[in-house]
Amino acid sequence: MPEQNVIEAHPPQDIRLNQIFSKVTLRLIPYIFVCYLFNYLDRVNVGFAKLSMLDSLHMSETAYGLGAGIFFLGYIACGIPSNLMLAKIGARRWLALIMIVWGWLSTSLMFVETTTGFYILRFLTGAAEAGFFPGMVLYLTQWFPAQRQGRALTLFMAAIPLSGVLGSPLSGLIMNWFRGNSHGFEAWQWLFLLEGLPTVLLGIGMFLFLRDSADEVAWLNAEEKGLLSDTLAQDRQNRPRQVSARFSEVVRSPAIWILGLLYFCIQSSVYAINFWLPTIIRNIGFHDVGVIGWVSAIPYLGACFFMIAAGRSSDQRRERRWHLAIPLLMAAFGLACSAAFHDNALLSVTGLTIATAGALSGLPLFWPLSNGFLSAEAAAGGVALINSLGQLAGFLSPYFVGWIKDATGRTDMALYGLVALALLGVMIVLRIPAERVSR
Repeated sequence: MPEQNVIEAHPPQDIRLNQIFSKVTLRLIPYIFVCYLFNYLDRVNVGFAKLSMLDSLHMSETAYGLGAGIFFLGYIACGIPSNLMLAKIGARRWLALIMIVWGWLSTSLMFVETTTGFYILRFLTGAAEAGFFPGMVLYLTQWFPAQRQGRALTLFMAAIPLSGVLGSPLSGLIMNWFRGNSHGFEAWQWLFLLEGLPTVLLGIGMFLFLRDSADEVAWLNAEEKGLLSDTLAQDRQNRPRQVSARFSEVVRSPAIWILGLLYFCIQSSVYAINFWLPTIIRNIGFHDVGVIGWVSAIPYLGACFFMIAAGRSSDQRRERRWHLAIPLLMAAFGLACSAAFHDNALLSVTGLTIATAGALSGLPLFWPLSNGFLSAEAAAGGVALINSLGQLAGFLSPYFVGWIKDATGRTDMALYGLVALALLGVMIVLRIPAERVSR
């Protein structure tokens, strides 16, 4: 009997599918992981550039918060059109173009001389980058069925905390190495140059590397392509049809707007941490930029391990709600601890580590929920709409923290506001019917 149970639990076709999806993962995830790592690094390295850029440009904390956030106005404005364009012309060409353009714009930040110029370039960079993340989510759903997407998205989005683990010390080292005026440029200018140019090269490589479907790749044989296509077709047929395939009806769906609000709650914590972590750590009592870089890596390192473990657990148990609610509770608890113990370096960094692990893990664990509300035909526009709503947090959250910091000289009151949003996210998640999203 035990042997029979094992055979029934793992029939030959399931074993073969595991082998196929392992091959797909190894072929696709590492490269797009590196692309997303630089995507996130280019987006948030302004947090380190800020440590010396503000003096060079005579910029206030509030003005910096506005500049950090204005990126997302461009992002929101172009998110949906960009993703619809991707669906028309294919991922390989469109995502490669996106990376080349945003890499060039991100590098161009080194030439900013005024606050207004900073605002304009941040807005244009956001507009150029808008389709990359939702496009990647859509791209992965075309290669992985719902029950495997949690792990695939987690592996892909582990680039976010890893960009902090690697990027924070790297940014600190660049800022220290080029301290002062080096070869005619300030340290923050070298930071934008050295972290922006690799994105352009990766964009060229994406055009050469990615393919839009399994039929176009040479590393799958005919039998593997057939099994993969049949599995994905069956997954599309099994998706709930509550929301129409037409984008006009997706826009009118209350469920999509509720998902957008939930994603906004998650992203509020994420972007506050990303843009203000170096400043918060400096306020704790660390003043050397290099030390700030190494200390900033600690929360992201914890997030790397927790994110991968949570994604694996969610897929294995096919449970989505509590695997998102618990990270949001961690984010709320960690931010509250960091605010309450801001004068204690150990407790404050511990709180930031818990908050970062929870908030960043919420990102990949959120997206499998959308499968319960979007048909395959509506996924391109629906994912972009939800993502755009969530990205409002990228504008409001950094600006809110900067405004509170200028008004009070501290960041702890702003962190308490983010705690409230994380708890609101928990309430939204637990009101979603379990049978709709646990796949």
